[in-house]
Amino acid sequence: MAAQPRDYYEILGVERESDATSIKRAYRKQAMKYHPDVCKDADAADRIKEINEAYEVLSDETRRAKYDRYGHDAPSQPDFGGGFGGDSPFVDIFETIFGQPMGGGRTRGGPMRGDDLRYDLELTLEEAVLGVDKPVKFQRMESCDACTGSGAQPGTEATTCVQCGGDGHVRVVQETMLGRMTARQTCPRCRGVGRVIASPCVACNGQGRARKVRERTVKIPPGVDTGMKMPLHGEGDAGERGGPAGDLYLVFHVKEHDVFERQDRDLICEVDISFAAATLGSTVQVPLINGTEELRIPEGTQSGHRFTLRGKGVPDVHGRGKGDEHVIVNVVVPTRLTQEQKELLRQFADSMGEKPNEHENRGLFGRLFGG
Repeated sequence: MAAQPRDYYEILGVERESDATSIKRAYRKQAMKYHPDVCKDADAADRIKEINEAYEVLSDETRRAKYDRYGHDAPSQPDFGGGFGGDSPFVDIFETIFGQPMGGGRTRGGPMRGDDLRYDLELTLEEAVLGVDKPVKFQRMESCDACTGSGAQPGTEATTCVQCGGDGHVRVVQETMLGRMTARQTCPRCRGVGRVIASPCVACNGQGRARKVRERTVKIPPGVDTGMKMPLHGEGDAGERGGPAGDLYLVFHVKEHDVFERQDRDLICEVDISFAAATLGSTVQVPLINGTEELRIPEGTQSGHRFTLRGKGVPDVHGRGKGDEHVIVNVVVPTRLTQEQKELLRQFADSMGEKPNEHENRGLFGRLFGG
């Protein structure tokens, strides 16, 4: 009768509730401990095989779930991971030894996308709310005019690197703690480009790109706010070796306003009205971000009352409606009155049963008469 395989969790020395990170850490520890190049025990090869098998199952969520339910009798499923791919910690080990991922990577000599750029743009509140065409001036890397981006002095051209054959990488054999390994490394002659420039362009020092100043007029949509970013595709640094250009990101900063305070898509302002206008009612002109509008003040309006002008705020930057404008009225108490005006107000106060000259009265009439 065949011996029952050991429990996978026991092999790696972890609890059944362990997360993926703990399992990966335990596997790496066990793999380094029992690898035949490190461990000289007679059963080291069998142990490392057992450890690999345990990790292949427990590192895969689907296979681990089946194992937790059925144990070693779990229904078999095709496995397309295998080897050192996927989440195998050996990938990390190889990166430590060779300084790059297993199997190399994209040849550096191929097209490379240009870098993205950032431009901080200051706007007034009016410009941010209403939209504006704004000039922006910035620097970016562009293809060198002298060598048309080749990096070689005009009249010469780059040649294929003889050491790597234009691949940008060379294969090297190294003796490691895991045995003899063959790996791809960046070609030391061409530094991964795959080409060698004997006579570099003096205008760009062989880079194929040069920094230039550009100016664009950009249409800023209505509704932008501080911190928002707007990409200008293809306006960043030019790519290398035929790669696409990066993007230019405008980052908005909206200045404070003398009249309005912005709260998301709403605008808030304060308007002073007279005591008579608040008491008897009136019509006053209130500011808008792009003009003025008449506002009806009902009689008996109290200081601090808020009126809302629907749809007079900030438009949504994506075109989904507009915010409101909120007008807060402040009733202004006059500080200089004629004797006639004071007498009229005393008569009014008497009719209201108030005594404005008495010290205990600290209401409006008390303030009017200095009480």
